[in-house]
Amino acid sequence: MTALLYRGHTYAGEASAPKACVELTYRREHYNTCRQEIVHDNHPTLTYRGVSYTK
Repeated sequence: MTALLYRGHTYAGEASAPKACVELTYRREHYNTCRQEIVHDNHPTLTYRGVSYTK
């Protein structure tokens, strides 16, 4: 919790609540807003016109 001092008065902010994970859909693809749950792939595979490429 942080405290703000303004013109001699102390104001205390509320503690922020943890954000809930939300699954988003964009162009039939699903994305999750929780960064902890995202699995990082060291070698992503890209597909363009049926040909697979490795980064």
